[in-house]
Amino acid sequence: MSQQSQQGQPPQQQEGHGEERKMRPQPEVVKPNYHAANKLAGKVALVTGGDSGIGRAVCIAFAKEGADVAFIYLDAHKDAQQTRAAIEAEGRRCYVTAGDIGDEAFCQRAVQQTVGELGRLDVLANVAGEQHPQQQFEDISDEQLQKTFRTNIFAMFYLVKAALPHLKPGSAIVNTASVTAYQGSAELVDYASTKGAIVAFTRSLSEALAERGIRVNGVAPGPIWTPLIVSTFPKDKVASFGQDTPMKRAGQPSEVAPCFVFLASDDASYITGQFLHPNGGRVVNG
Repeated sequence: MSQQSQQGQPPQQQEGHGEERKMRPQPEVVKPNYHAANKLAGKVALVTGGDSGIGRAVCIAFAKEGADVAFIYLDAHKDAQQTRAAIEAEGRRCYVTAGDIGDEAFCQRAVQQTVGELGRLDVLANVAGEQHPQQQFEDISDEQLQKTFRTNIFAMFYLVKAALPHLKPGSAIVNTASVTAYQGSAELVDYASTKGAIVAFTRSLSEALAERGIRVNGVAPGPIWTPLIVSTFPKDKVASFGQDTPMKRAGQPSEVAPCFVFLASDDASYITGQFLHPNGGRVVNG
């Protein structure tokens, strides 16, 4: 079903980075029947892009599972306040910082401040990303190319480098790729390229850190109803978003967050270098 037929409200288009609080219909960030089991009790997690979308759902799921949560966001301050409130409503501590993860110095400060405020770091969830659809390949500017790569993949290098001195055996890193890394996208060539790089980064980093007892895995979502969609695609594509999947609908952030919980938890103690694929039924090799 389309978002409109699901909720009785027409999908919209937003400018800028998009704000979850203005989306109609609202994304579902927590499944009504979600049963937490303290899978992350005593842990501290740092999540990028925690203000909205998948990042918000991951933050809340981590908090429900017993983790204290720090998250980074760019500039959607009101959305970030809502995420903080949801984390604290679970009785967990929360630290929030705003800035550009494409800036290595900012990433270093964010990690240091997280450890300073919450005492340790056990889980790094790299969720934040950006995309800029272009109908013609030639329209991808040098500025767009560099910005997309800096946010989507360079930031992961920066954050992992900053986090490693604080991660111990049993810690976990969970990266976010995309179905486009496996199937490509004619309108998102630069974005899909970064996601392919994230797959290789995750597999390589998992081998590099295995001897330290740090697991590195990833999640490769398909079409998920988030602010990224309403802020980057035209209204007609928003209206039909996700209908080309075998399940004929877009997924919700609440349907992706449990993948992060599993990979961050000790339930995945013998899994590293792997990807989970919440994508509505698209079969990929990966």
